[in-house]
Amino acid sequence: MKTTEVTDGIYRLSANVTDILFESIWPIPNGVSMNSYIVKGTKAAIVDGVCDWDGVPETLYEQLDQMKLDIGDIDYVIMNHLEPDHSGWFDSFLKLRSDVTVITSEKGAELVKHFYGYDGDVRSVKHGDTLDLGDGRVLLFAEIPNVHWPETIATYDTKSKTLMPCDAFGSFGSVGEKMYDDQLDEADFRFFENEAERYYANIVGPFSVFVQRAIDKLKDIEIRIIAPGHGIVWRQDPGRIVGDYIRYASYGKGPAKTDVTVLYASMYGMSARGVAPVVEGLKSEGVTVHLHKIPETDWSYSIASVWQSSGVVICTPTYEYKMFPPMAAVLEEIGRKKALNRKAFRFGSYGWSGGAQKELDEIMERNRTNWEFLETVEFRGAPTDEDLSLIRQRGVELARAVKEWVAAGS
Repeated sequence: MKTTEVTDGIYRLSANVTDILFESIWPIPNGVSMNSYIVKGTKAAIVDGVCDWDGVPETLYEQLDQMKLDIGDIDYVIMNHLEPDHSGWFDSFLKLRSDVTVITSEKGAELVKHFYGYDGDVRSVKHGDTLDLGDGRVLLFAEIPNVHWPETIATYDTKSKTLMPCDAFGSFGSVGEKMYDDQLDEADFRFFENEAERYYANIVGPFSVFVQRAIDKLKDIEIRIIAPGHGIVWRQDPGRIVGDYIRYASYGKGPAKTDVTVLYASMYGMSARGVAPVVEGLKSEGVTVHLHKIPETDWSYSIASVWQSSGVVICTPTYEYKMFPPMAAVLEEIGRKKALNRKAFRFGSYGWSGGAQKELDEIMERNRTNWEFLETVEFRGAPTDEDLSLIRQRGVELARAVKEWVAAGS
């Protein structure tokens, strides 16, 4: 990938990564871009970096060559965020140059030492501190803790009004020749919006309160360009991605969209007989329904779907006196992601004894989800016609509750 000029004096270096699980958990079938930025005054700074996976640091160095910029020409390494997908390259950088000045937060400085054993010049910055690169280019630092690690800062170029916030305003999805929002058509925007929604739910969701605080903290700064650590650069309409992130953050407490996610698991097909009736009931009220079979659907997609939905249906049988384990794991992670206050309904079968409902209640209580459940429909063995009719009616009731909640919250 070629080095490109974001704006006068700021250059984007990037590498796409595919065929991995992001954070060793989340599938990225469309890849993800790792973005780094060179900011040049009379001095030069590199803002954030890339991972240390095979070939990625080398890609970064090749792009420096394209700029006719030598490693020795870099005066500052600015680490907004120390997660190794952005800082991992620093190990290889130190083999080429061991005397660079690192700029990061106070907590970031601790991680530089513990992650990379660097005892050189590390300067801690606080909210409102600046760094003068010369030629009228002054960088301003903003503390945005827990977006999504405690040490996170954002770097703002006062000359070009460019914000470099690392993971904030990022997305999954590889970036090709179209690297900027002013190059995208509506199909491209839809692609990156879908990738950003899943990225947010999987990575940033639990920290939505801090996302809202960060946006509020930055609201008085004139931002013409947003250059995140993942995804496209927003230089035509940065307000679009800010608005998206405000919306994603609001989904945490809800209401979210007028959608219902159906998570269903069935060992031998008896519980699953209720899926068609509940979907029929939901759709009869005009809500959008998303179906996810557990465990066949990777939980990344189930979590993202629940994050965007105001209602959730859980179809799960009892298994060894508890809930079907893959469903329990998904719901536990949804609870950790803090998808709160959903309207919900659960149905499912059991054989000799129940137990799924008890574990569901425990998961909800442990994670303080505050989900509001309709009365459960639980049946022994196969559902009767009466059970199926009741499940359908619960779908209708849930859809109505979702629509009322969204209407009241909009």
